[in-house]
Amino acid sequence: MTFDSPDNTDNPAEHQVPEESPAQAQPKPPQDEVIGTRRGMFGVSGTGDTSGYGGLVTPVALPGGTTPPYGSWFDAFVGTLRAALVGRVIAFDTVIEKIVVFRDELTLHVKREHLVAVASALRDDSTLRFELCLGVNGVHYPDDDGRELHAVYHLKSITHGRRVRLEVSAPDADPHIPSLFSVYPTVDWHERETYDFFGILFDGHPSLTRITMPDDWRGHPQRKDYPLGGIPVEYKGARIPPPDERRTYS
Repeated sequence: MTFDSPDNTDNPAEHQVPEESPAQAQPKPPQDEVIGTRRGMFGVSGTGDTSGYGGLVTPVALPGGTTPPYGSWFDAFVGTLRAALVGRVIAFDTVIEKIVVFRDELTLHVKREHLVAVASALRDDSTLRFELCLGVNGVHYPDDDGRELHAVYHLKSITHGRRVRLEVSAPDADPHIPSLFSVYPTVDWHERETYDFFGILFDGHPSLTRITMPDDWRGHPQRKDYPLGGIPVEYKGARIPPPDERRTYS
């Protein structure tokens, strides 16, 4: 075969970059969103407590929104989701607050009132097919004014072998987020656990009761404003003091 053979005709289609090729444009690193400053590992100050790492001063930062192109399969995914929401008469830009690509993972920040609609589109659209919810995590950022409580849902597409996260926020004063039980029944126990430890109220959940702590337990132990000590041990009458009351050895 010679170089001027018709079989060697330069075909632009042969040089097209596949959807998930690393040669695609890579996303710019998102600008961090600083929401506060942490002093001491556990927020302890003004004491000789050595367990609190009192000399530590570090910013509390969240990844900021990423601008397109997002890279990998993310751009095609976002376009498909946008079309799926338009088909449901939902405006993409009014539903998605920001898109974050961080460490090669994709997170969609969704307005809480639209969470069920977005999850339904991700599950039901034939080109998306996120059939499984792997669970939900709660996060508490006391300094994130107006959105102190976050719920993070991890979705898996078994069909396409992809993962994506949905993150929703709510203020301390109104800790309500729609339950995804109607879309993904497997979140039953996960939402109960998140309610138990963080106090997020999942509206529409069929049985939002505590799952680990006793029914009459006060507060939510994994919130950042929950005391580290001072909980009476009733069966012996002992008491673990909070960090600012502990004995110092320096």
